[in-house]
Amino acid sequence: MADQRAELIWRDGGVPVSTRFDDPYFSLENGMAETRHVFLAGNDLPVRFRPGFRIAELGFGTGLNLLSAWALWEQSGQPGALNFTTFEAFPMAPVDMAQALEAFPDLAPWAARFLAVWPGTGRVELDTLHFEMIEGDARVTLPAWQGHADAWFLDGFAPAKNPELWGDDLLAEVAGHTAPGGMAATYTAAGFVRRGLEAAGFAVERAPGFGRKRHMTRARMPE
Repeated sequence: MADQRAELIWRDGGVPVSTRFDDPYFSLENGMAETRHVFLAGNDLPVRFRPGFRIAELGFGTGLNLLSAWALWEQSGQPGALNFTTFEAFPMAPVDMAQALEAFPDLAPWAARFLAVWPGTGRVELDTLHFEMIEGDARVTLPAWQGHADAWFLDGFAPAKNPELWGDDLLAEVAGHTAPGGMAATYTAAGFVRRGLEAAGFAVERAPGFGRKRHMTRARMPE
């Protein structure tokens, strides 16, 4: 099990907030709608889904992104399993995940199936989902990863509060672990993040953000 668990408090009727980073785990407006806008649509999903598709993520949090992507995979009738790898330094306890995910009843069937077999870290192998959590500092763990992602969810806490997940060296590792034609998306439009992605080899665009956020970032790796 994890040596370091997420430390959190609950705010505004059930939104978990990290006390370590002083940042909520998902949008106070509508976390599921933000995930769909930023990470799913931002990576042109489900249009780009294909057999063997792999998503990688920086920052697992409550599992909202995973469950939203898995639901979309099944609902769009994809054959086989979605491959999903997440890098997380401070995993949330399953009981806290379950409480947080109660805010998203549309995902309840997927949350129940996942949480029934999720030990809190490691791997889950289901018929339509092959999931692994790589625990620890992504600046150490990502360089050692052998995989390549077709889509990246860059979902660390805000760059101002969690700069470790937005540095040039780590974004270069993201690029180096992206398949040709792969994409990355994030809620932040911070200039240094866009420049870091561009320096790493992505073609970067600023796109309309979710809710009160005017802009977000989308990036594509050349074929």
